[in-house]
Amino acid sequence: MRKPILIANWKMNGSLQSNQALMVRLLPRLRLFRKTMDLAVCPPFPYLFQVRDLLGYTGIMLGAQNVSSYVSGAYTGEVSATMLQEMGCRYVLVGHSERRALYGETSQDVAAKFRSVLGLGLIPVLCVGETLEERENNQTRTVIEQQIQAVIDEVGLASLARGVVAYEPVWAIGTGKTATPEQVSLVHQDIRQFVARCAPEASGDISQELRVIYGGSVKPGNAFELFSLPDVDGGLIGGASLHADDFGTIAGALAEASGVLTGECKVE
Repeated sequence: MRKPILIANWKMNGSLQSNQALMVRLLPRLRLFRKTMDLAVCPPFPYLFQVRDLLGYTGIMLGAQNVSSYVSGAYTGEVSATMLQEMGCRYVLVGHSERRALYGETSQDVAAKFRSVLGLGLIPVLCVGETLEERENNQTRTVIEQQIQAVIDEVGLASLARGVVAYEPVWAIGTGKTATPEQVSLVHQDIRQFVARCAPEASGDISQELRVIYGGSVKPGNAFELFSLPDVDGGLIGGASLHADDFGTIAGALAEASGVLTGECKVE
């Protein structure tokens, strides 16, 4: 059984004071779920030290929002996987749609970052997804397959399973729009089917062990329905992760939908 996973992506938000306040409210809620799912918080780079110390020994992991594909050198403004490992990070987002759209990262760039993260024993979270124009032109499957294929070409199929794939329809990120459960289910099924087809033989099929999570305006009101879909293993949460009550409720929805919610875990 694939273990559920929930990742908070704070994006470029936060301050020393607001981070402290958020974590003080959030951690007691997340501790209820730490044994039943993987949990991670991805703050901006300047706050990694602070959030690492706040997480302490809770079992909730630290994550980063981006990484360089280079180990070291004259790359001003970049941060390497080695640095993130030393900081205590466990998860690293690669290929978030905002990185692809705003900063011109190609699928080959993302694949190189995926490799650099794996090389340090960290867990890359590969973000894939289509724009509204691509969806309207029936290119969703093609776009996502190309994004995943670039990583397979870089590290091999078996290594893909050492990471996590996050489906994030670009048109549903930060817009308040959410893909319907039917749309999400179809894409997650397509991802597993594509990965299965990439296996040279049945023994090499990693499609059922690969964790595929959803990110795209997940909120307390729709989380349970989305997480109840059989091929959805959790979520990559943006805006709602900045609110302790919302993120705590979403964690509870994932626990309930995954069948791991116990009386001890229930959050009022």
